[in-house]
Amino acid sequence: MAKSTSAVAALGATLALTLLAGCGGGDAAQSGGKITLTFTAYGGAGQDAMIKAYQTPYTATHPDVSFVNTSPPDLAQVKAQVLSKSVKWDVVALAPAAATQNCGKLFEELDMSGVDTKDLIPQTIGKCYVANWINASPIAYRTDAFPDPAKAPKTVQDFFDLQKFPGQRGILSNLQNGILEYPLLADGVDPKSLYPLDIDRALKKLDTIRDKTTFAPNVGALQQAVGANQVDIFILPDSRLVPLMNDGSKITVTWDKTVASLNAFGVPKGTKNKAAVQEFLKTIVTPESVATISELVGTAPVNKAAKPNLSENAKKVQVYGPVNTGETVLQDVDWYAQNFDQATTKVNNWLVR
Repeated sequence: MAKSTSAVAALGATLALTLLAGCGGGDAAQSGGKITLTFTAYGGAGQDAMIKAYQTPYTATHPDVSFVNTSPPDLAQVKAQVLSKSVKWDVVALAPAAATQNCGKLFEELDMSGVDTKDLIPQTIGKCYVANWINASPIAYRTDAFPDPAKAPKTVQDFFDLQKFPGQRGILSNLQNGILEYPLLADGVDPKSLYPLDIDRALKKLDTIRDKTTFAPNVGALQQAVGANQVDIFILPDSRLVPLMNDGSKITVTWDKTVASLNAFGVPKGTKNKAAVQEFLKTIVTPESVATISELVGTAPVNKAAKPNLSENAKKVQVYGPVNTGETVLQDVDWYAQNFDQATTKVNNWLVR
């Protein structure tokens, strides 16, 4: 994709970098004891998996609750709904840092009392969010673009080497998917010394591949680009790699240094259905729900008691499994919570310049 096309795609993400992108919505409704929750996530196979893992079991045991699904989520939309006191979304997929920085302002404080936390990984439950999985965003490439394994990219540095490894790159403009960490790792920063992130240094490194990179505004857009052979080497979440592999795409993951992050849900401040949403969110961290979503999309579980029966393709992207012979960098939620706005502004300005 040409630079101008990439810039247009990036422009669509300028208000939603860390959180995701887009608009949409649906009115939550209550009538005759029935409650309709509007669930806003990323669309596509990922949201289909959420419906199967979270919503279908819940409505089976809570016949008074139903769901309306919409996508993609967008922090700007949440802010507009909250400020206008016309909140339409009840559950929004987001980065924990976004919920933490806007806790009590754009997102409701949550009461998760009663949840068994002994097997949950640290930071699964925040003041204004509940995490549902660990999302790894490894570097991967289309095997037909690099058919000779001896001449295929193997490291983070290779992703930034246009001479030795030509081809179109694909990067998500979400901060949650490593747009700042990977250039710093490629530039020689030790994984243990990444935070605080040097944003300017990261953007300078990204400049070296800008003309050959598609900056996708959301995971669905980059997944489509990979499936359509529009990018050759890319950084895409495990939850999107598995569906591509299931559909027959030949993809090889490069296990060198891999950025992973928590994915979560928040509740827009002012929803009329807060109590119902809280009860629903308590169920997404149970071993059963966590195992099911891991089986469907290949994400790492937030509940250590979950025992997912992974498919062969899911095992290929298992960031904490034996396939990963490299090093995993888990994003620092606390740093992002303190620097979300600054990082978003800098990356947005860089994308549209």
